Amino acid sequence: MTTQLTALITGCSSGIGRALADVFQAEGYTVWATARKESDLAALSAAGFNAVHLDVNDAVAVEQLGARLSEELGGLDVLINNAGYGAMGPLLDGGAEAMRQQFETNVFSVVSVTRALFPLLRRNKGLVINIGSVSAVLVTPFAGTYCASKAAVHALTDALRMELAPFSIDVMEVQPGAIASSFGANASHQAEQLINEQSPWWPLREGIRARANASQDNPTPATFFARNLMAAVQSAKRPRLLRLGNGSHILPLLANLLPKALLEKGLIKRFGLNRTL
Repeated sequence: MTTQLTALITGCSSGIGRALADVFQAEGYTVWATARKESDLAALSAAGFNAVHLDVNDAVAVEQLGARLSEELGGLDVLINNAGYGAMGPLLDGGAEAMRQQFETNVFSVVSVTRALFPLLRRNKGLVINIGSVSAVLVTPFAGTYCASKAAVHALTDALRMELAPFSIDVMEVQPGAIASSFGANASHQAEQLINEQSPWWPLREGIRARANASQDNPTPATFFARNLMAAVQSAKRPRLLRLGNGSHILPLLANLLPKALLEKGLIKRFGLNRTL
């Protein structure tokens, strides 16, 4: 008798998270799909997922989820830390508070969720997948906080891979390029909350808006992303790092090959920073 595989995916309201939930379910997994909004939970339940209300920034809720799953599951085969968002705008406009909020969701939650579910992953010699970004490799203006958070995800993923090796738990980082999702709309909304006439960068607001929308320039469908990630999960030799989606290969290549001064000059021009204020 074959035991059904289980996966838990955070941030399943739409986009990458929902596409991953659909693909894992189609491959026979029992999928535990988390979201924050009740309307999204209802949609996930209707689609046949084990929908779980979870704010990944709520430490108590994360611990309660770990305790609940320890009672209901014998183990966990795959954990996908997908929940996140992109804070856009000048670093000094958002300041340290904007950075704290970004790191709480994009970085700290990766550790807290993985920590809470570690016993279940250990039982099944499972797999942890952290959703990073090519923005960890090619840093752009007006996205410094987001780029820094994803660079932190890259570093902690490398550390986790080594630290979880004795427990036979694999760790994979996925760095998406442009993927069709609500990310761009959410990033634009975040940017608009920050842009105001008191900002020294107010004359450059169109560049800020352009960066907020950059992730939706010719995006790869989320279903394509999810299917290719599944193929990597099922591969006999899983990759440590997987890059998927439009720009996911060319942007890191540019970051590695071009002199940094030349690359920065191009980005300064691209986002309208080549003027004196």
